[in-house]
Amino acid sequence: MASLMSDTAAHSDALGYSFSKSIPNPTSHSSGPRQHSFYPYTDNGGSTLGITGSTFAILAGDTRSTSGYNINTRHAPKVFRIGADDPSSRIVLSVVGFAADGNALKERLDTIVKMYRYQHGKAMSVKACAQRLSTILYSKRFFPYYVHAILGGMDEDGKGALYSYDPVGSYEREQCRAAGAAASLIMPFLDNQVNYKNQHVPGSGEGHALQQRQVTDLSQDTVQGLVRDAFTSAVERHIEVGDGLQMMIITKEGVQEIFEPLKRD
Repeated sequence: MASLMSDTAAHSDALGYSFSKSIPNPTSHSSGPRQHSFYPYTDNGGSTLGITGSTFAILAGDTRSTSGYNINTRHAPKVFRIGADDPSSRIVLSVVGFAADGNALKERLDTIVKMYRYQHGKAMSVKACAQRLSTILYSKRFFPYYVHAILGGMDEDGKGALYSYDPVGSYEREQCRAAGAAASLIMPFLDNQVNYKNQHVPGSGEGHALQQRQVTDLSQDTVQGLVRDAFTSAVERHIEVGDGLQMMIITKEGVQEIFEPLKRD
């Protein structure tokens, strides 16, 4: 028995198996035990964005799911209707990052919205849902959902509402926001075309005397065109974005879902 245990120990030492936290020189067999670690997250690529107008909100995302240079699937939606069983619900959630966490977060929020409907006899407002989503994310702050979430809907005044989040629940209401792998490509485009950054009134002066162009609400057709342009440009420059474009248009009449093709290479 003692001989068997000593043989097993010698074999494990030769393979370098250990649960100790010291880190040896990997080229030396006599430098001591090795550290074994577990990292539960991965980035499954893709991008999402949201833009609001005076009477609508649009959330969109591509449908490609990746792991490194591998494409897991070409049809993995990242935009979901919350409380879809209730015809009066006007809330949509987009999640991008770690797909498993995104699906778990979507299911948890969907359950809460449905329970609210059954308990109170009315649909949860997008403002209340935004606060509840923040609470959900903050409650997991020590082992957070590895996602960038964007929540959209119609507020009490009938205007489009958009809320963006970090992984631990900090959030703010915005007119537009991009997230995911191509966010650094899409967000400057939205800043210019939606928030009118670096746009000035022609003939208003020179240098510091130039007047900033005032932000105005865009029409629904204009915003849909901007969404298509943003993703068409992103797929040309980013390998983790492509295959299909999923767009959800939220109005007082309901939620309309549109799928359009993107580049597949």
